[in-house]
Amino acid sequence: MAHPPTSCQVDEPGHAIQPMTQILTITLNPTVDISSQAEVVRPTRKTRTSNTRYDPGGGGINVARVIATLGGDAEAIFLAGGEIGSLLDRLLGEEGIRRRFIPIAGQTRIGVVVHEQTTGLEYRFVAEGPAVQRHELQPCLDAAASHGGSYVVASGSLPAGVPGDTYAQMADSTAAKGVRFVLDSSGAGLQTTLEKSRVFLVKPSLGELEKLVGRKLDENGAHQAAADIVARGAAEIVAVTMGADGALLATSSGVLRVPAIPVRVRSAVGAGDSFLGAMVWALSQGKAPEEAFRFGIAAGAAKVMTPGTKPCKRSDVLDLFSRGHAG
Repeated sequence: MAHPPTSCQVDEPGHAIQPMTQILTITLNPTVDISSQAEVVRPTRKTRTSNTRYDPGGGGINVARVIATLGGDAEAIFLAGGEIGSLLDRLLGEEGIRRRFIPIAGQTRIGVVVHEQTTGLEYRFVAEGPAVQRHELQPCLDAAASHGGSYVVASGSLPAGVPGDTYAQMADSTAAKGVRFVLDSSGAGLQTTLEKSRVFLVKPSLGELEKLVGRKLDENGAHQAAADIVARGAAEIVAVTMGADGALLATSSGVLRVPAIPVRVRSAVGAGDSFLGAMVWALSQGKAPEEAFRFGIAAGAAKVMTPGTKPCKRSDVLDLFSRGHAG
């Protein structure tokens, strides 16, 4: 599979020229995810937690973390502000993630995940996030338009104040340069982009696909809805994640349905992002869409068996890929 050539970017005048990363991820509404565990979660009374972790989060950031885990070449660009934004940047630095921090006036949001030990249930609390002004958004639009690598991945919700066609603008500007645009969003971010633009790959969950088409979908309905997106030219590849029911892949060659790889479920946080990160990584390595799709399924399963907000392990992804391929 041919890819656009890797380009270079120039730092400030007089600074060394650095190679352009192959994959740029964009996160407009990131989080700092705090995960912990408690024996039991009760209303009113204090809930004592333990084993607390602080992780960088948000769609594109999680995608970049997975790509880096698998040995790929990714850079995360993200909007962040306030003390939480600074913490987010520090956490990414500690993981060695190549990144660009675009400052905004608002405070970056926090996500909270609590695993209840007595029941195995997981409680997730996700804040809405700060509003973003047009001038704060512009550097992300510029970054997408100027990226000279192979892929731009826009993943995550659109923050308040951002136009619904923001991802469509990115899709158009990247397509003009021959760069492949990948989308994982919901609501207006998903619907408007598929109405106005063409993307290389889109990854909705089954619930997001149902909201997009405006009705509940059984398996046949999901097949048809994904195939219709390809047929009308909105996306070259559609990958639909369906949780414990696996995933399906729609391309011009048809629809492929693959069951989930059975693993012990520890946490569902970030499974979709792990799927997408591994799939894009595999595509960037020249894998065919069907094989890249199976890498995505393996990474989603690897994340499910990983507690809390910890990223999946490369060894788990490769092992599960081999297991799923054999099956």
